[in-house]
Amino acid sequence: MRSRDNYSSHRIMVIDDNVAIHDDFRKILTLRDSLGDDLHDLEAALFGTQAEMTAQASFEIDCASQGKEGLDLVEKAQAEGRPYALAFVDGRMPPGWDGIETIRHLWQACPDLQVVLCTAYADYSWEEIRSVLGESDSLLILKKPFDNVEVLQMAHALTRKWELNREIQGRLTQLAFYDHLTGLPNRALFIDRIGQILQTSSRYQRQSALLFIDLDNFKRINDTLGHNIGDDMLKVTAGRLIKCMRASDTIARPSTDAMASRLGGDEFTVVLPEISREEDAAVVAQRILAHLAAPMTLGKHQVVVTSSIGIAFFPKDGDNPETLLKNADQAMYFAKREGKNNFRFYCQEINDEAIRKLTLESELRLALEQGELSLDYQPQMDLKYGTISGLEALLRWNSKRLGPISPVEFIPIAEETGMIIPIGEWVLRTACAQARVWRNAGMDLPRIAVNVSVRQFAQNQFPALVKSILQETGLEPEALELEITESVLMKEGENALEMLSQLKNINICLAIDDFGTGYSSLNYLKQFPVDHLKIDRSFTSTDGSDSRSRAITASIVAMADNLNINVIAEGVETKEQLLYLQNCECEEIQGFYYCRPLSREKAELFLLEHKPEHGLQSRNDGD
Repeated sequence: MRSRDNYSSHRIMVIDDNVAIHDDFRKILTLRDSLGDDLHDLEAALFGTQAEMTAQASFEIDCASQGKEGLDLVEKAQAEGRPYALAFVDGRMPPGWDGIETIRHLWQACPDLQVVLCTAYADYSWEEIRSVLGESDSLLILKKPFDNVEVLQMAHALTRKWELNREIQGRLTQLAFYDHLTGLPNRALFIDRIGQILQTSSRYQRQSALLFIDLDNFKRINDTLGHNIGDDMLKVTAGRLIKCMRASDTIARPSTDAMASRLGGDEFTVVLPEISREEDAAVVAQRILAHLAAPMTLGKHQVVVTSSIGIAFFPKDGDNPETLLKNADQAMYFAKREGKNNFRFYCQEINDEAIRKLTLESELRLALEQGELSLDYQPQMDLKYGTISGLEALLRWNSKRLGPISPVEFIPIAEETGMIIPIGEWVLRTACAQARVWRNAGMDLPRIAVNVSVRQFAQNQFPALVKSILQETGLEPEALELEITESVLMKEGENALEMLSQLKNINICLAIDDFGTGYSSLNYLKQFPVDHLKIDRSFTSTDGSDSRSRAITASIVAMADNLNINVIAEGVETKEQLLYLQNCECEEIQGFYYCRPLSREKAELFLLEHKPEHGLQSRNDGD
């Protein structure tokens, strides 16, 4: 026999203008326990043995004499979060609404309410009911006079159906509006909630803040340790954000419903619906940065992952969810660019730069096909013999709409978007073809140097592409030098060694660009088949008072000499720098002191004019 503890309670509304009917329903639905085992046996017969194994329902009954009164009670119950599961509604209730009109209003207020329409045989036809209320599986007809067992059966069946519908709806809501991994609200729910928050903030002239959070280097950790570890990291991050929200009650009061959500990937947001000062959002951001940067133990690994946060304010930085999210996202990218593990407020300068970047990206996609890209060439000089040792091909962009664009501005965009792949291929093919033309004309050009981007070098087919372009243009492999930065070599590791070996097998000359600024290592100089080191201009373009830079330069030259690697010093701008490099026995130089980058036409004149017997003489300084 079941105990009363196994009973679950459902609320039932009875709407009938006859008070005696109210009492009848209460007796049928609430005095059932006093009937003892006979009624339990009857239930088993009606609902089957499975009903014996489930929690038995008890009912909380409320009554109203008119439809409007019943509607008021239903709306109040909805607002309180204690809705009615079932309503028994009389067909005729003069002088107010009849049963059909009452049900129509009830469903407008509570669409999932189960309803039993209690009618006499002459009240309504099924066609009349359906014409007003439509087809519905939430409506049953109970003809008067009704049987007690029939009422009890309907109450059990319909309240159970209502309960199951709510459970299903709850699961669907969880799937639709909550992130399955972290349990946080997802993007859809975030957009809905922040829309409501901004409406309230606008109505009461409040300031709100949106924090856009992105984990630093998450992809590297996820790819290295595996996606399961990555998923665990996201779960821990979500838990820490929730703790931060609880810890922020002094800033964003509980009544303001501060909310954390996961937009997707490693992107999270925090909404502070009501803040008095912008500094309050900074305090929350600093707390989040500290919490997320704490070490995590994930499986057998202990990892530290930092985050970058962008902050935008309503209404100053946006008066709708889309604008606010976009601006917070932009501010987050600036925080990353400034070193990560940091936060940044959105400002107009960020927006201007973002618009500029978007414009450049759009124009750059057309630049190649519209012939806006070109190459300049800067001579590299042999210090010992005073002759030209090569030309470095330098990419230039003269936009028809925007004018000349600095490589410092557009090359990172090309890298980020992947446009550097076709652009880099164009640069390599154009430089090789031009070098072949000049060499065929008998000009003194030992080699042409071309920079290789991170994206290009990461492509497995890159050596094959280089070989194909050399065959296509007819340039001898030994006349091509590829310049690769230190950071690329260190990032690619074993893959870099394999790639360089393939290129070296073609007899291509290899140079490490910007040497001394990245992850310089004697070990990789021994491993990689490198022909040249290009000392970064930060070490050479200094005055004589910078003894440390001069000492580093001298050490690099000496080290390279011991490894049989030639050194090219970039950024040589003064005669004093030139003399020092000669004193260090640096083999080659490149810089404004001798020659600025030249257009194709001017580079051709330079090659024609420059003869070995002329010696080393600056084009800017006749000394």
